[in-house]
Amino acid sequence: MIARQDDEETPLLQRPTTRTPLPWDQFWVILFLQLSEPLSSKTLFPVYSPSADIGVTHGDESQVGHYVGILESSYYAAHMLTIFHWTQLSDHIGRKPVILIALLAISVSMLSFGLSKTFLGLVVSRAVSGAFDGSNTVIKSMVMDITDVTNMPKAYGYIPIPWMIGKTAGPLIGGSLSRPADRFPDIFGRSELLKTYPYLLPCSISTIFASISWLVAYFCLKESVSTKTSLWELIKGGFFRQSYTNSHQPSSNVLINPGGAQPKPLPLRALLTPKVLTITANFATMALFQMAFSSVLPVFYATSIELGGLSLDPPRIGAILAAQGAAHGIFQLAFYARLHDHFGAKVIHFTGVSSGIPIVILFPVINALARSHGIGLAVWLCVAIQLALTISLVMCYPCLALFIKAAAPNRASLGATNGITQMVAAIARIIGPASAASVFSYSMQEGHDAWLVYYFLMAIAFLAVGVSLLLPRDPSVWEDHR
Repeated sequence: MIARQDDEETPLLQRPTTRTPLPWDQFWVILFLQLSEPLSSKTLFPVYSPSADIGVTHGDESQVGHYVGILESSYYAAHMLTIFHWTQLSDHIGRKPVILIALLAISVSMLSFGLSKTFLGLVVSRAVSGAFDGSNTVIKSMVMDITDVTNMPKAYGYIPIPWMIGKTAGPLIGGSLSRPADRFPDIFGRSELLKTYPYLLPCSISTIFASISWLVAYFCLKESVSTKTSLWELIKGGFFRQSYTNSHQPSSNVLINPGGAQPKPLPLRALLTPKVLTITANFATMALFQMAFSSVLPVFYATSIELGGLSLDPPRIGAILAAQGAAHGIFQLAFYARLHDHFGAKVIHFTGVSSGIPIVILFPVINALARSHGIGLAVWLCVAIQLALTISLVMCYPCLALFIKAAAPNRASLGATNGITQMVAAIARIIGPASAASVFSYSMQEGHDAWLVYYFLMAIAFLAVGVSLLLPRDPSVWEDHR
């Protein structure tokens, strides 16, 4: 049984003060399903290194950042064009069918990536994954469906667990199992298949896991949205352009309004309220900085010290990114709910985006230390400080989720509201990797300002800090004025 929720239109002081227990019968399924996306995406990170043959750089490591940016942006470009429609569709036909489609897309695209021999094939594989993968956003909408104001912060304390596992296992899988015929000749040296397709083995592991997740979702996941609108009825009605008169019958999974009438999903124009636009701007600027930083980080590690990087090999890069993912998940699981109860969502979010400023400053500091003293204790200490600061950065996401739920015009449009923020964030994620990685490659070339990429990242960080000031002191302020 999925936990019933409080009416968000009820004044805050009338809401129960006791915490509602988390609905673990479904919450564990949600956590498991959320693992597929980070595992697949992070498996590819060590592949994006100067030593990786993606068919276009021809050994010129100064060009790697440029093509890595294109590769990552292809995913978010396709994701941006489709994510709102997937989330809006989930408001009508339910979350479960959309999640099943997304898991199938992850499985197919990862296998296609592993079997690609050209850069175009890699781009197409990532674009297909982005176009059909709405799992992360729809799963977050499902978490909002099955939680209320008393237990949602606790739920988001657990959300990093799959991301922690994915960000830990993914880089290790990608870094250790890429080019297995070269790395493990005694085991895979006779395999012509793995010689021809050097990234097939790590991609196959992600494919198998996504397939298992699909089976778990099909047999174990319960729907959290009550609706009788079928996909065929939506198609006959011109998809989402008609005004739906079908009755959305309530179930034990959803809130029943005091008047007995179920709210209906709203069209896009009705969703563009000042609250939604404010949280969308915050999500977009946060995503822009986080993705720009994340795309520069592995390239910075892999680039030679002379060109402005740190000269680390793929296994070591994978280990660092794995440690980072573990630290993110453990800290958020242990402390997020307590920090939220003590400081509130806005303070945590503001602190997180502000941490982007020292994070950027540490890039040139690390390279300067490596040039002067080699990769020693001082360098590793600065790397550790930089990665520790990213913990506060990732804690912005659960804070923004609380604001998204509060900003939704009604509960029936929660998925679409979430989709708007994710669609705009996807635009930022297109700009972030492509621009940051390309600026990094440009700044490494002779005669150019080596600090150009850091000026770029710093400007984004200050923009995110400024936009965060538009948020109210707490999501309940928006709820009480709904």
